[in-house]
Amino acid sequence: MIQLIKRPTPSKAWAWATPIIAVFATMIAGGILFAALGKNPFEAIRVIFWDPLFGSNAAYFRGQLLVKAGPLILIAAGLAVGFRAGIWNIGAEGQYIIGAICGASLALSVYPSESAWLFPAMVIVGALGGWLWGMIPALLKVTFGTSEILVSLMLVYVAENLLAYMAFGPLKNPEGFGFPGSRNLQQYPSAHNPELIAGTGAHWGVAAAIVAIIATYILMHRHIAGFRIRVAGEAPRAARFAGVVPARLVVFCLGLSGALAGLAGLFEVAGPSGQITDSFNAGYGFTAIIVAFLGRLHPIGILLAGLLMALTYIGGDMAQLMLQLPAAAIQVFQGMLLFFLLGFDVLTNYRIRIGKAQAA
Repeated sequence: MIQLIKRPTPSKAWAWATPIIAVFATMIAGGILFAALGKNPFEAIRVIFWDPLFGSNAAYFRGQLLVKAGPLILIAAGLAVGFRAGIWNIGAEGQYIIGAICGASLALSVYPSESAWLFPAMVIVGALGGWLWGMIPALLKVTFGTSEILVSLMLVYVAENLLAYMAFGPLKNPEGFGFPGSRNLQQYPSAHNPELIAGTGAHWGVAAAIVAIIATYILMHRHIAGFRIRVAGEAPRAARFAGVVPARLVVFCLGLSGALAGLAGLFEVAGPSGQITDSFNAGYGFTAIIVAFLGRLHPIGILLAGLLMALTYIGGDMAQLMLQLPAAAIQVFQGMLLFFLLGFDVLTNYRIRIGKAQAA
């Protein structure tokens, strides 16, 4: 008989071991999935995890690692603050899209301005757009008690339709020969988010992600506000006795995560992506949820988890090209990380006891 016995206190050892175990379990289960698709599982795992770092053309792919990791880390840093407080923003993808639309709209409305202040203004407008989109579920929750999970998630679909409308309508490139999509901001010097160090892939979005990691670490571990956030998540009743106002916490957490997601969208549309299209959203907002939990909601863990997930993005693209693996299989492989993490996370609060069932 297998029993789960509640631990007196959560195991810190298991809390940090489960992400590592989850990664290896994902490799094993992913290998089985790839074998079922008729591919060599060892070759597939090698292409995904080894070749981008150490294979031929590794120098280029290592640069792309920061390009992919930047938005994941930036979004996950904001989400983790809310998750620590028990506030579940599942709609970061929508806030990411709105931040990109707002920032690109500003740049395109003054095209072809050469003002040095244009890009900083785009950064502010992008963050503000994500913040405002995050305020919708926040205000509905504090006013009417609605679920921020459902509202933020449903707003993703609203944002996606707004993105398509902008790509085919107001932001459509008048010189694009009828094709959907805005002007390419990479060809708009004052609105472009350039590579800061040639060959590294590092742009202002990567710099913002590093700043966000440092800032959230200070907030959560060196500031009274972080203490209140942690108490609100672990013991809500105790938090109220300690003077924590739940409504303010909801507004702060959803606003912060929305602003950081909006920043990620702005840096992406002004940099690697370059333009507003109906397929601009790449799922970073949803993948960042996996990054946040894989990093144990800790800033340093999020940094490492973001790099790991970026590696699966790059390796997954390589596997599709070299091994003809379907894109859906790569998405399933990435989703397995969260599945196994949540599964093994049970061992943080419970221990397994195996023995014979006792008679009643």
